[in-house]
Amino acid sequence: MDICNPTEEHALLRDMCRDFTRAEVEGQAAEYDDKQCLNIPLFRQLGELGLLGITVPEEYGGSGMDSTAAVIAHHEISKSDPGFCLAYLAHSMLFVNNFFYCSNDEQKGRWLDGVITGELIGGMAMTEPGYGTDVLGMTTTAELRGDVYVMNGTKTFITNGPEGHIFLVYAKVDGRTTAFAVTSDLPGFGKSEHIEKMGMRASSMSELIFEDCEVPVANVLGAVGGGLTHMMRNLEIERLTLAAMSLGIADRCMEMMVHYANERISFGAPLNRHGQIQRYIGESYANTEAMRALVYNVALSVGPDKRNRLGSDAAKLYAGPVAKQVADNAMQVFGGNGYCREYPIERLLRDAKLIEIGGGTIESHQKNITKDLTKALG
Repeated sequence: MDICNPTEEHALLRDMCRDFTRAEVEGQAAEYDDKQCLNIPLFRQLGELGLLGITVPEEYGGSGMDSTAAVIAHHEISKSDPGFCLAYLAHSMLFVNNFFYCSNDEQKGRWLDGVITGELIGGMAMTEPGYGTDVLGMTTTAELRGDVYVMNGTKTFITNGPEGHIFLVYAKVDGRTTAFAVTSDLPGFGKSEHIEKMGMRASSMSELIFEDCEVPVANVLGAVGGGLTHMMRNLEIERLTLAAMSLGIADRCMEMMVHYANERISFGAPLNRHGQIQRYIGESYANTEAMRALVYNVALSVGPDKRNRLGSDAAKLYAGPVAKQVADNAMQVFGGNGYCREYPIERLLRDAKLIEIGGGTIESHQKNITKDLTKALG
């Protein structure tokens, strides 16, 4: 079995994503990195391709595919524009996938079609100005008053914040972490200005501000106090697809590095004849292939009824630093050309850093892995 394309359906999906990325995503990547915002028309094309509901069952309007399919999509799109892919991840994984598995039929009827087509742009709000990885310390609250929950607090670093219409927001109800579907038209809902960032600039982010925001009782997702379970379950596919983005970055950098080292002449010979350059290429290839095997192997064991926190943490812990190192090696091979914006390497290197931070820091993965391994020893 080809672990990267376990079925013909997966292979066809990869071909579609690769063709779309080359034809539509590649050409706009530098422009929207400069603009520091999401290309909304392009984003909605993902809906036309069935990618925005890739893990949602077909009977609900989705594509009915698995975690390997989600990995394929994020892997291929990130070869050209990781920033755009991050917006896709925040919508399709952090909102759509999570929402589908913790919502009731009435809630699905209200919002699912809109987010699967891309008419509505979604995101997830967990991080706060004072609490990132320490999610249990969040201070956003929701107090029941009649037929609404009055929400107060601030969420930060929210991908798709500026453009988003609907967010899966975590808040505490009487001290219990609870998930809500919160639309941007609710009274008391506000957003900050766009937050400028180092990389992944083709996706935008902002704070979400709740000042006595009136959230209908009908917008509670699952049971009051059940938000932590939803959050932890969804973190696995989030971390896995972030690792797939790292793989896309590394693959693209490998391709450019090998080609450039063969074409560029230095001291009367192609760069790839020099031992120092061979080390950059050889080590980058070995680490990229190890990443590929780990990411796609873990994808087989992650799904709505399959848990593998140990694997998803390991995949992201390994993939993030490797992608950053491969991009750095590529820049070194390109020399001054790599440092300039004529080539996408400097953008990919900036983008790669985020994966060591977002979706759980590398330190949090080290902690989780140690905890899970210790528990496994009994």
